[in-house]
Amino acid sequence: MQLRNLINKEELKAKLATTEEKRRTFSFYRYVKIENPQELRDELFIKWNNLGVMGRIYLAHEGINAQLSLPEKNFAEFQKELYSNTCFTDTPFKIAIEDDGKSFYKLTIKVKEKIVADGLDDTTFDPSNTGTHLDAENFNKLMDDEKTLVVDMRNQYESEIGHFENAICPDSDTFREELQIVKKLLRGKEERQILLYCTGGIRCEKASAYLKHEGFKNTFQLQGGIIQYAKEVKEKNLDCRFKGKNFVFDERIGERITKDIISACHQCGNPCDTHTNCSNDDCHLLFIQCAKCRTSYAGCCTPKCQEIAALPNEEQRLLRKGKNKTDCLSVYKSRLRPKLHAN
Repeated sequence: MQLRNLINKEELKAKLATTEEKRRTFSFYRYVKIENPQELRDELFIKWNNLGVMGRIYLAHEGINAQLSLPEKNFAEFQKELYSNTCFTDTPFKIAIEDDGKSFYKLTIKVKEKIVADGLDDTTFDPSNTGTHLDAENFNKLMDDEKTLVVDMRNQYESEIGHFENAICPDSDTFREELQIVKKLLRGKEERQILLYCTGGIRCEKASAYLKHEGFKNTFQLQGGIIQYAKEVKEKNLDCRFKGKNFVFDERIGERITKDIISACHQCGNPCDTHTNCSNDDCHLLFIQCAKCRTSYAGCCTPKCQEIAALPNEEQRLLRKGKNKTDCLSVYKSRLRPKLHAN
């Protein structure tokens, strides 16, 4: 009985690159009590692997968080099978905006302590007491109210390539870190209307409940996140208040919402909103790099990484032992990120 992927990454990516099969990328989540996440994990892996599902799925006692793709011909069967489990009946899907079917190359289902790492003790407040959910039209209306503060509940590397107009975009690298930053930024503004948004809605579910517990009574959140907002804006011909790209956690890295380019290459400062992972296998730092700098630096974040990436694989492996990203992260935060903010 196969309960995990047995083929290496290179083979899987090569196979996906050549397939002409139409696939659909989407995401969903649900906070719901799951008695035995490990048992459910194995059950889902068998069923979903047979349906050609690829993606990254997290299960915990508190629920499910899934980003995945599957052959379009199997979509109806997948939905029927998922909804047959009473834990997930009628769970809404957020369908990808830009999708070439190459978003994921393997199926990974992991059991975690939480479906989103937030660093909170859920026993100290009621996670189900969330903020009011708003569709795209009402989200726009509330944005126009001068009493409203719009807060981006994503990481800095997500918001720098795209965000809502006049949104507060905290300089954080993790959701755990951002929750505390946002609480401090909003302290003293408990009577204001707090409007939260994130990629698909899952981070706002926990953030809105936590902020309500902290005394922010007028808390609202964007239903379905940026993904659903972009879909509704297009369908209803609404004014799109989100500018730029929506960062996504798969092989696409980002999907374009508007033509606006609001960020810059971290190396030369020219307009750019294309993320890349440093080609040095000991680094893989995520940063913004234009096509010209990608050629100049061979897809690396610094000359040092470029030097290492050019070495024979065996020499790179020897250097990799005991190493980490500390040096590159230090350069990024001290030199590259300030350079971006100055433009």
